[in-house]
Amino acid sequence: MNVKKIGLTALAGSLVATSAFAGELSLSGNASISYSDYSGTGADTLTSAAADGNWGMDQDITASGSGELDNGWVVSLSHAVGGSTGASSATSSITLDMGDAGTLVYSDASVGGGLNALDDITPTAWEESTDGPEGDVQAGMATGSGFSYALPTIAGASISISYSDNLNTDGATNDGGVSTGGTDDGTSHSIGVQYPVADTGVTIYGGMGTEGQADGNDIDHTTVGVTATFGAVSVGIQRNDEDDTAVASPVDLETTIIGVSYLVNENLSISYGSHNTSRDGRQDQDIDSIQAAYSMGGVSVRAQNSKAENVNHVASATSEKTEIMVSFAF
Repeated sequence: MNVKKIGLTALAGSLVATSAFAGELSLSGNASISYSDYSGTGADTLTSAAADGNWGMDQDITASGSGELDNGWVVSLSHAVGGSTGASSATSSITLDMGDAGTLVYSDASVGGGLNALDDITPTAWEESTDGPEGDVQAGMATGSGFSYALPTIAGASISISYSDNLNTDGATNDGGVSTGGTDDGTSHSIGVQYPVADTGVTIYGGMGTEGQADGNDIDHTTVGVTATFGAVSVGIQRNDEDDTAVASPVDLETTIIGVSYLVNENLSISYGSHNTSRDGRQDQDIDSIQAAYSMGGVSVRAQNSKAENVNHVASATSEKTEIMVSFAF
């Protein structure tokens, strides 16, 4: 939904000039309302009375714009502002599309690309299966500000690399500003590869990366996966490994993800997803999610029920989330 265009040229003329150029940004947002309910016995589960039956709406607003340089490269800007549990959050990014030379992105809060783009590639009707229930979830590498670069397609394969200094995890900074209150967690870097096998409906994924830590003991991440589409059915399987080399308390997590989605008709899709995470010497954690999405004209209805067993590898600890969302497009 495009809300309004804001002309920046006139604004720039009324202020002290910091640039010789200005452009237009378009505001966009979503008209969505949701109902969610949480339950369970896990230590981090939202089980208070306030968590039973929550009504909410999408508060995210994105200002975006783009322009073409004289050499044909395209520069895009995005400022996303949202609200979460009463506190505002904001992320911004600049994208430089260099055509045959690839695409470079700078993000001031959370770097995408590389391994982070492959945290869960299995098909779903709505969200990732881990959205909602509490638990020990491998959701890519934690990063602060940094860069990602998508190389031109090589022999049909898409390759993306990312780099983060991990310094701005406490909040984005303005140009020339300094991030305060955070810790120096070293640097993180990763690479991700996607290869669609021609004329088969099969795509192969793989990636690896290193996540810096304040104690100097980096976390090593790897992932491999494959998805396939056969008519109305899409399936996927993935294996994520996370190895924390901390001497005092090393942690080795191994997660197997399975997802199946079915397009019932052009309006309705359903899916099932499963996450199994093992940790040495502890109970395996299991997350199962059933989802459905239906659209008709400008109205979309989506629903999910996700359950976690042995939350954070604690025997019999549970966590569950049920959510229904209605969205309007106009």
